[in-house]
Amino acid sequence: MGMIKAPMMLATSGNDVDFMVHGLIPLNFFGHRVYITTTHVTTLIVMVFILVLALIARHAVLKGAEKPTGLQNAVEMVIETLDKLVQGNMGRHWRPFVNYIGTIMVFIFFSNTSGLFGLRPPTADYGTTLALALMTFVLIQFSAFKTSGLGVFVDLFRPIPILFPINLIGEFATPLSMSLRLFGNIMAGTIMMALWYGLLPVFAKLGIPAFLHMYFDLFSGAIQTFVFAMLTMTFITDKRNA
Repeated sequence: MGMIKAPMMLATSGNDVDFMVHGLIPLNFFGHRVYITTTHVTTLIVMVFILVLALIARHAVLKGAEKPTGLQNAVEMVIETLDKLVQGNMGRHWRPFVNYIGTIMVFIFFSNTSGLFGLRPPTADYGTTLALALMTFVLIQFSAFKTSGLGVFVDLFRPIPILFPINLIGEFATPLSMSLRLFGNIMAGTIMMALWYGLLPVFAKLGIPAFLHMYFDLFSGAIQTFVFAMLTMTFITDKRNA
């Protein structure tokens, strides 16, 4: 994520509006100063939360094998919904990718909605969204190579060889567009909430922000999770069917 500088703030009317990534703990890494940032801390919190949910879900499913419970039914409903979503979009190629799609959807959703709990969403940091997009890009290219072999490289010269630079740029535009789309939408919500809390009087911070959090964190966060997953499935399927 590069060097973390002093937090940038927008100062207006005596209030500081802060929506930047903070460097919390400085570290010396091969002679360079790097930081454990708010993004790292929030990401760790989200991962621990997901791990706890996974353990609870696993316990519910194992216990439900003897005596079905409501939690077990809820877990199975979520899994079946995910399977249908992936199968409906990827067709016969769906099964090897369902675990990856499910994992990124869970991580992105809880990252996007972490603002509901007063945290700075990890996906409001471009380092996080770029990493997610690059993982998806590698999976897309690996899937294409596994299906078409060297034909993946041959396709870059079609329909005529002179279009190779444009086709190559188009390939690398995939992770760039996916990462910027997710980052831009979540960062916009983070900035809007920071402006609301930092610039408006106290009475405007009671009640109203709850509705804004519902839109920027929950609704928009869920939409962006779905969009990222759909783009992932679409790009993989297009490559395999090419």
